[in-house]
Amino acid sequence: MSAKNFQPQLQHFEQICKGAGLKVTHQRLEIYRELLGAHDHPSAEVLYKRLEKRLPSLSLDTVYRTLSTFEKLQLVHRVETVESQARFEALTSHHHHFLCDTCGQLVDFFWQDFDDMLLPSALAEVGSIDRTTVVVHGTCAACARKAERSDTNRAATAESPVPR
Repeated sequence: MSAKNFQPQLQHFEQICKGAGLKVTHQRLEIYRELLGAHDHPSAEVLYKRLEKRLPSLSLDTVYRTLSTFEKLQLVHRVETVESQARFEALTSHHHHFLCDTCGQLVDFFWQDFDDMLLPSALAEVGSIDRTTVVVHGTCAACARKAERSDTNRAATAESPVPR
């Protein structure tokens, strides 16, 4: 996606930052822009590696602090994964996630029926709900095919006569 396609999101980003009294620095802008273009929900470490050549003065600590700030401002969403390494995305549309427990691939999906459901009334006693998201865990099609091929190969090897 080109920078032109991000104009509405970047304008929203600038408005939110300014409204919170936060300067729109080059580093903050580049971190957010990188997240807008990322479809793989990168971790802070991956973001840092992608940006370090363009922003030599950027530190991993700055990326972590910036992501934390963006999360508080509801500009980004943190997706917790099984390996306890948070992954991030720019909040652009309401959606849910499928997480492959084998390879770690994280895929967005939409689930209107879930979004239309009423939450249990008992939640009102707990507090106010800002957002609902679902992370569905499973095995992606590529990993399932790989496991199936491996199982087929193992079965074929087990059936082969042992040479004497």
